[in-house]
Amino acid sequence: MQLILLILIFSLLFAASVMAVQTHITVRILSKDAKFIGTGMGGVSVVIKDVDTGKILAEGVVSGSTGDTNLIMKTLKTRNMRLSDEKTGKFEAVIDIDDPKLVEVTAFGPLSQRQSANRISQTMWVIPGKHISNGDGWMMEMPGFVVDIQNPPALIKLKNVPQEIKFHANITMMCGCPIEPNGLWDANKFEIKAVVKKDGKILTELPMLYAGKTSQFEGVFKAEATGTYEAYVYAYDASNGNTGVDMATFVIEN
Repeated sequence: MQLILLILIFSLLFAASVMAVQTHITVRILSKDAKFIGTGMGGVSVVIKDVDTGKILAEGVVSGSTGDTNLIMKTLKTRNMRLSDEKTGKFEAVIDIDDPKLVEVTAFGPLSQRQSANRISQTMWVIPGKHISNGDGWMMEMPGFVVDIQNPPALIKLKNVPQEIKFHANITMMCGCPIEPNGLWDANKFEIKAVVKKDGKILTELPMLYAGKTSQFEGVFKAEATGTYEAYVYAYDASNGNTGVDMATFVIEN
């Protein structure tokens, strides 16, 4: 009796495995108004799951290059035009499904700049054996700027007032693409400011000016009182609403 039961169980498992069909999904993450996010920015974590059950079908990290600048940024786009090549950042997955599944892809990154990382997700029906890998595959857009405040360092303690605080930030597109005046990503078209607060009140919105090196911006704030200050630096593109933020605190003592 036990032997018959075991045979039946193995038969059912074998039948289920035979019914399941390997289906390929290639995920690419395109930075808003820029290029693909790849290995240079630490990649992007990707989770593919069954919406109905919550079961994770595949997970991994996007890796590869940012793609061809001329093709992505300078070429007139046509319908079904491919923006990537085989070296462009991607995550390739193979899932086993036996029926159509409503699948969700969630992406988080860039992983090397977590202070600026965003999370995006999309759902789509996936049919057994109908691969989502041709062309750019499952391509998703990641909004944001990477903003990295390099000065003042976190929770630095300074002495005496008045005190001049130099704000210095490195700012790029989410793919790591450089920002500079009159460049392909033109600093003149972005609003970049440091907002300084104390006791919950905004003291100033300080313009951050190009510091003479690619993606470097700076401004000077004059503190008149001791205490704990909060600040954030933001980048904003009014043409498409794209934004990025990093935060800092500093303390001035007697």
